[in-house]
Amino acid sequence: MTLSVATPPPFDPELGAALAAVAEERPSELTADLIPALRADSPLTRPTDDELRRDGKFTIEERLVPGLDGDPDVSLLICRPTAPAGALGCVYHTHGGGMIIGDNRTGVPEMLDWAEEFGLVVVSVEYRLAPETPHPGPVHDCYAGLLWTAGHADELGFDPDRLLVAGGSAGGGLAAALALMARDKGGPALKGQVLICPMLDDRNDTPSAIQMAGLGVWDRTANDTGWTALLGDARGGPDVSPYAAPARATDLGGLPPAFIDVGSAETFRDEDVAYASRIWQAGGVAELHVWPGGFHGFDGMVPQAALSQEAKAARVRWLRRLLDA
Repeated sequence: MTLSVATPPPFDPELGAALAAVAEERPSELTADLIPALRADSPLTRPTDDELRRDGKFTIEERLVPGLDGDPDVSLLICRPTAPAGALGCVYHTHGGGMIIGDNRTGVPEMLDWAEEFGLVVVSVEYRLAPETPHPGPVHDCYAGLLWTAGHADELGFDPDRLLVAGGSAGGGLAAALALMARDKGGPALKGQVLICPMLDDRNDTPSAIQMAGLGVWDRTANDTGWTALLGDARGGPDVSPYAAPARATDLGGLPPAFIDVGSAETFRDEDVAYASRIWQAGGVAELHVWPGGFHGFDGMVPQAALSQEAKAARVRWLRRLLDA
Protein backbone atom coordinates (compact mmCIF):
# COMPACT_ATOMS: atom_id res chain seq x y z
CA MET A 1 0.00 0.00 0.00
CA THR A 2 1.49 3.31 -1.09
CA LEU A 3 0.22 6.51 0.40
CA SER A 4 1.13 10.12 -0.19
CA VAL A 5 1.31 11.93 3.12
CA ALA A 6 1.86 15.52 4.02
CA THR A 7 4.42 17.04 6.35
CA PRO A 8 4.35 15.34 9.77
CA PRO A 9 2.49 17.16 12.53
CA PRO A 10 4.78 19.15 14.83
CA PHE A 11 5.73 17.91 18.26
CA ASP A 12 4.37 19.81 21.22
CA PRO A 13 7.12 22.39 21.98
CA GLU A 14 7.63 21.25 25.57
CA LEU A 15 7.74 17.60 24.54
CA GLY A 16 9.88 18.26 21.47
CA ALA A 17 12.64 19.76 23.56
CA ALA A 18 12.74 16.63 25.72
CA LEU A 19 12.57 14.38 22.68
CA ALA A 20 15.74 15.93 21.28
CA ALA A 21 17.61 14.72 24.37
CA VAL A 22 16.08 11.23 24.05
CA ALA A 23 17.11 11.04 20.40
CA GLU A 24 20.74 11.58 21.35
CA GLU A 25 20.66 8.47 23.55
CA ARG A 26 18.92 6.02 21.23
CA PRO A 27 17.67 5.96 17.63
CA SER A 28 14.00 5.69 16.75
CA GLU A 29 14.82 3.18 13.99
CA LEU A 30 15.27 -0.03 16.00
CA THR A 31 16.36 -3.09 14.02
CA ALA A 32 16.40 -6.74 15.11
CA ASP A 33 20.16 -6.81 15.64
CA LEU A 34 19.78 -4.09 18.29
CA ILE A 35 17.35 -6.04 20.51
CA PRO A 36 20.05 -7.58 22.76
CA ALA A 37 21.64 -4.17 23.37
CA LEU A 38 18.24 -2.62 24.06
CA ARG A 39 17.53 -5.29 26.66
CA ALA A 40 20.92 -4.83 28.26
CA ASP A 41 20.41 -1.07 28.55
CA SER A 42 16.62 -0.81 28.69
CA PRO A 43 15.02 2.63 28.59
CA LEU A 44 12.17 1.25 30.72
CA THR A 45 12.41 1.92 34.44
CA ARG A 46 12.03 -0.96 36.90
CA PRO A 47 10.66 0.17 40.28
CA THR A 48 11.93 -1.54 43.42
CA ASP A 49 9.78 -3.28 46.01
CA ASP A 50 10.18 -0.29 48.32
CA GLU A 51 8.99 2.06 45.58
CA LEU A 52 6.01 -0.17 44.87
CA ARG A 53 5.05 -0.37 48.55
CA ARG A 54 4.66 3.43 48.68
CA ASP A 55 5.48 3.82 52.36
CA GLY A 56 3.42 0.84 53.37
CA LYS A 57 0.30 1.56 51.31
CA PHE A 58 0.67 -1.71 49.37
CA THR A 59 1.87 -5.25 49.99
CA ILE A 60 3.98 -6.70 47.18
CA GLU A 61 4.01 -10.35 46.11
CA GLU A 62 5.31 -12.28 43.11
CA ARG A 63 3.34 -15.44 42.43
CA LEU A 64 3.68 -18.20 39.83
CA VAL A 65 0.37 -19.35 38.36
CA PRO A 66 -0.36 -22.08 35.80
CA GLY A 67 0.19 -21.28 32.14
CA LEU A 68 -2.42 -21.94 29.47
CA ASP A 69 -2.74 -25.46 28.05
CA GLY A 70 0.52 -26.76 29.45
CA ASP A 71 2.55 -23.58 28.87
CA PRO A 72 5.14 -22.64 31.50
CA ASP A 73 3.97 -21.03 34.73
CA VAL A 74 3.34 -17.30 34.55
CA SER A 75 4.70 -14.80 37.09
CA LEU A 76 2.27 -12.21 38.43
CA LEU A 77 3.24 -9.13 40.41
CA ILE A 78 0.43 -8.53 42.90
CA CYS A 79 0.12 -5.20 44.72
CA ARG A 80 -2.67 -5.02 47.32
CA PRO A 81 -3.78 -2.02 49.37
CA THR A 82 -2.94 -2.49 53.04
CA ALA A 83 -5.82 -0.40 54.38
CA PRO A 84 -8.70 -0.69 51.92
CA ALA A 85 -11.73 1.50 52.40
CA GLY A 86 -14.73 -0.26 50.93
CA ALA A 87 -14.93 -2.80 48.13
CA LEU A 88 -11.82 -3.10 45.99
CA GLY A 89 -11.59 -3.41 42.23
CA CYS A 90 -8.68 -4.82 40.24
CA VAL A 91 -6.61 -3.57 37.31
CA TYR A 92 -4.91 -6.37 35.40
CA HIS A 93 -1.89 -4.85 33.70
CA THR A 94 -0.01 -5.90 30.56
CA HIS A 95 3.29 -4.06 30.18
CA GLY A 96 4.70 -2.28 27.14
CA GLY A 97 8.00 -2.75 25.35
CA GLY A 98 7.20 -3.53 21.73
CA MET A 99 6.78 -7.25 22.54
CA ILE A 100 10.58 -7.48 22.88
CA ILE A 101 11.51 -5.80 26.20
CA GLY A 102 9.99 -5.02 29.59
CA ASP A 103 8.74 -7.00 32.57
CA ASN A 104 5.83 -7.05 35.00
CA ARG A 105 7.10 -3.94 36.81
CA THR A 106 7.17 -1.81 33.66
CA GLY A 107 4.39 0.80 33.81
CA VAL A 108 3.14 -0.28 37.24
CA PRO A 109 3.61 3.13 38.97
CA GLU A 110 0.68 4.64 37.05
CA MET A 111 -1.41 1.58 37.94
CA LEU A 112 -0.59 2.25 41.60
CA ASP A 113 -1.68 5.87 41.19
CA TRP A 114 -5.06 4.54 40.07
CA ALA A 115 -5.08 1.99 42.87
CA GLU A 116 -4.60 4.72 45.47
CA GLU A 117 -7.31 6.87 43.90
CA PHE A 118 -9.96 4.19 43.40
CA GLY A 119 -9.16 1.30 45.74
CA LEU A 120 -7.73 -1.27 43.34
CA VAL A 121 -5.61 -4.38 43.51
CA VAL A 122 -2.92 -4.25 40.83
CA VAL A 123 -1.93 -7.49 39.09
CA SER A 124 0.79 -7.18 36.45
CA VAL A 125 1.74 -10.11 34.25
CA GLU A 126 5.21 -11.25 33.18
CA TYR A 127 4.63 -12.62 29.68
CA ARG A 128 7.31 -14.28 27.58
CA LEU A 129 8.93 -11.97 25.05
CA ALA A 130 9.44 -12.23 21.30
CA PRO A 131 11.30 -13.31 19.26
CA GLU A 132 12.20 -16.16 21.62
CA THR A 133 8.47 -16.72 22.21
CA PRO A 134 6.38 -15.81 19.18
CA HIS A 135 2.60 -15.55 19.04
CA PRO A 136 0.52 -16.99 20.65
CA GLY A 137 2.87 -17.43 23.64
CA PRO A 138 2.77 -13.86 24.97
CA VAL A 139 -1.00 -13.38 24.78
CA HIS A 140 -1.58 -16.88 26.15
CA ASP A 141 0.54 -15.97 29.17
CA CYS A 142 -1.53 -12.82 29.65
CA TYR A 143 -4.81 -14.69 29.34
CA ALA A 144 -3.66 -17.41 31.74
CA GLY A 145 -2.84 -14.74 34.32
CA LEU A 146 -6.18 -13.03 33.75
CA LEU A 147 -8.08 -16.29 34.25
CA TRP A 148 -6.19 -16.95 37.47
CA THR A 149 -6.77 -13.40 38.73
CA ALA A 150 -10.51 -13.52 38.08
CA GLY A 151 -10.74 -16.98 39.62
CA HIS A 152 -8.98 -15.84 42.80
CA ALA A 153 -10.88 -12.59 43.34
CA ASP A 154 -11.93 -13.64 46.84
CA GLU A 155 -8.36 -14.48 47.85
CA LEU A 156 -7.04 -11.23 46.41
CA GLY A 157 -9.85 -9.28 48.02
CA PHE A 158 -11.56 -7.60 45.08
CA ASP A 159 -15.03 -7.55 43.57
CA PRO A 160 -14.91 -9.59 40.31
CA ASP A 161 -17.44 -7.19 38.80
CA ARG A 162 -14.80 -4.43 39.06
CA LEU A 163 -12.04 -6.10 37.03
CA LEU A 164 -10.48 -4.13 34.17
CA VAL A 165 -7.51 -4.57 31.86
CA ALA A 166 -4.96 -1.88 31.06
CA GLY A 167 -1.70 -1.50 29.19
CA GLY A 168 0.42 0.86 27.16
CA SER A 169 1.97 0.38 23.72
CA ALA A 170 2.47 -3.37 23.18
CA GLY A 171 0.70 -3.81 26.51
CA GLY A 172 -2.22 -1.81 25.15
CA GLY A 173 -2.42 -4.19 22.23
CA LEU A 174 -2.33 -7.15 24.60
CA ALA A 175 -5.04 -5.60 26.77
CA ALA A 176 -7.22 -5.17 23.67
CA ALA A 177 -6.51 -8.78 22.72
CA LEU A 178 -7.54 -9.91 26.21
CA ALA A 179 -10.84 -8.09 25.84
CA LEU A 180 -11.41 -9.93 22.55
CA MET A 181 -10.42 -13.29 24.04
CA ALA A 182 -12.59 -12.81 27.11
CA ARG A 183 -15.55 -12.01 24.86
CA ASP A 184 -14.94 -14.94 22.53
CA LYS A 185 -14.07 -17.53 25.18
CA GLY A 186 -16.81 -16.74 27.65
CA GLY A 187 -14.97 -14.67 30.23
CA PRO A 188 -13.78 -13.32 32.50
CA ALA A 189 -16.25 -10.45 32.48
CA LEU A 190 -14.39 -7.12 32.25
CA LYS A 191 -15.54 -3.75 33.53
CA GLY A 192 -13.41 -1.85 31.01
CA GLN A 193 -10.20 -1.68 28.97
CA VAL A 194 -7.62 1.12 29.12
CA LEU A 195 -5.55 1.17 25.93
CA ILE A 196 -2.72 3.69 26.17
CA CYS A 197 -1.13 4.39 22.74
CA PRO A 198 -1.84 0.72 21.89
CA MET A 199 0.11 -1.31 19.32
CA LEU A 200 -2.74 -2.86 17.31
CA ASP A 201 -1.91 -3.36 13.63
CA ASP A 202 0.93 -5.50 12.27
CA ARG A 203 0.43 -4.17 8.75
CA ASN A 204 2.32 -0.98 9.67
CA ASP A 205 1.00 0.89 6.65
CA THR A 206 -1.22 3.66 7.98
CA PRO A 207 -0.61 7.28 6.99
CA SER A 208 0.76 8.04 10.46
CA ALA A 209 3.18 5.11 10.31
CA ILE A 210 4.51 6.40 7.00
CA GLN A 211 4.36 10.06 8.03
CA MET A 212 6.38 9.54 11.24
CA ALA A 213 9.05 7.22 9.79
CA GLY A 214 12.40 8.12 11.30
CA LEU A 215 10.81 10.51 13.78
CA GLY A 216 9.97 10.40 17.46
CA VAL A 217 9.93 7.21 19.49
CA TRP A 218 9.11 3.79 18.00
CA ASP A 219 8.99 4.66 14.32
CA ARG A 220 7.93 2.47 11.40
CA THR A 221 11.21 0.52 11.34
CA ALA A 222 11.01 -0.21 15.06
CA ASN A 223 7.39 -1.23 14.62
CA ASP A 224 8.34 -3.64 11.86
CA THR A 225 11.01 -5.08 14.16
CA GLY A 226 8.55 -5.65 17.00
CA TRP A 227 5.83 -7.19 14.87
CA THR A 228 8.28 -9.40 12.96
CA ALA A 229 9.71 -10.63 16.26
CA LEU A 230 6.19 -11.65 17.30
CA LEU A 231 4.85 -12.99 13.99
CA GLY A 232 7.84 -13.85 11.80
CA ASP A 233 7.04 -14.20 8.11
CA ALA A 234 3.30 -14.01 8.83
CA ARG A 235 3.59 -10.29 9.67
CA GLY A 236 1.45 -8.23 7.32
CA GLY A 237 0.02 -11.33 5.64
CA PRO A 238 -3.57 -12.53 5.37
CA ASP A 239 -3.67 -14.95 8.30
CA VAL A 240 -2.75 -12.89 11.38
CA SER A 241 -4.91 -13.57 14.43
CA PRO A 242 -6.80 -10.70 16.08
CA TYR A 243 -5.40 -12.00 19.36
CA ALA A 244 -1.96 -11.01 18.01
CA ALA A 245 -3.04 -7.81 16.23
CA PRO A 246 -6.45 -6.63 17.47
CA ALA A 247 -6.90 -4.37 14.43
CA ARG A 248 -7.41 -7.61 12.48
CA ALA A 249 -10.64 -8.37 14.37
CA THR A 250 -13.63 -8.32 12.01
CA ASP A 251 -16.12 -7.77 14.85
CA LEU A 252 -15.58 -5.25 17.63
CA GLY A 253 -19.03 -5.62 19.09
CA GLY A 254 -19.72 -6.83 22.62
CA LEU A 255 -16.53 -5.44 24.13
CA PRO A 256 -16.20 -3.70 27.49
CA PRO A 257 -16.03 0.11 27.48
CA ALA A 258 -12.70 1.31 26.12
CA PHE A 259 -10.48 4.28 26.85
CA ILE A 260 -8.04 4.84 23.99
CA ASP A 261 -5.45 7.59 23.79
CA VAL A 262 -2.56 8.33 21.46
CA GLY A 263 -0.35 11.22 20.35
CA SER A 264 -0.94 13.01 17.07
CA ALA A 265 2.78 12.76 16.24
CA GLU A 266 3.33 9.02 16.53
CA THR A 267 3.21 5.82 14.50
CA PHE A 268 0.09 4.40 16.18
CA ARG A 269 -2.17 7.44 15.73
CA ASP A 270 -4.26 6.26 12.81
CA GLU A 271 -4.63 2.61 13.82
CA ASP A 272 -5.80 3.70 17.27
CA VAL A 273 -8.29 6.22 15.89
CA ALA A 274 -9.58 3.54 13.52
CA TYR A 275 -9.98 1.05 16.37
CA ALA A 276 -12.07 3.49 18.40
CA SER A 277 -14.16 4.31 15.33
CA ARG A 278 -14.84 0.63 14.66
CA ILE A 279 -15.94 0.09 18.27
CA TRP A 280 -18.49 2.90 17.79
CA GLN A 281 -19.53 1.48 14.43
CA ALA A 282 -20.19 -1.85 16.17
CA GLY A 283 -22.42 -0.12 18.73
CA GLY A 284 -19.84 -0.13 21.51
CA VAL A 285 -18.56 2.41 24.01
CA ALA A 286 -15.17 4.10 23.62
CA GLU A 287 -13.56 7.35 24.64
CA LEU A 288 -10.77 8.53 22.34
CA HIS A 289 -8.12 11.19 22.97
CA VAL A 290 -5.56 12.27 20.38
CA TRP A 291 -3.04 14.47 22.16
CA PRO A 292 -1.75 17.23 19.86
CA GLY A 293 1.99 17.02 19.35
CA GLY A 294 2.39 13.95 21.55
CA PHE A 295 5.05 11.40 20.60
CA HIS A 296 4.84 7.73 21.57
CA GLY A 297 4.95 7.30 25.33
CA PHE A 298 5.34 11.03 25.94
CA ASP A 299 3.57 11.02 29.30
CA GLY A 300 5.94 8.43 30.70
CA MET A 301 9.10 10.04 29.35
CA VAL A 302 8.19 13.64 30.18
CA PRO A 303 5.69 13.23 33.03
CA GLN A 304 5.79 16.86 34.19
CA ALA A 305 4.91 18.33 30.79
CA ALA A 306 1.52 20.05 30.61
CA LEU A 307 0.27 17.65 27.92
CA SER A 308 1.40 14.65 29.97
CA GLN A 309 -0.52 15.89 32.97
CA GLU A 310 -3.62 16.38 30.84
CA ALA A 311 -3.34 12.85 29.43
CA LYS A 312 -2.98 11.24 32.85
CA ALA A 313 -5.85 13.30 34.26
CA ALA A 314 -8.15 12.25 31.40
CA ARG A 315 -7.56 8.58 32.21
CA VAL A 316 -8.38 9.22 35.86
CA ARG A 317 -11.59 11.04 34.95
CA TRP A 318 -12.68 8.17 32.71
CA LEU A 319 -11.88 5.60 35.39
CA ARG A 320 -13.93 7.56 37.90
CA ARG A 321 -16.96 7.52 35.63
CA LEU A 322 -16.47 3.82 34.83
CA LEU A 323 -16.01 2.67 38.42
CA ASP A 324 -18.80 4.86 39.79
CA ALA A 325 -21.28 3.43 37.28
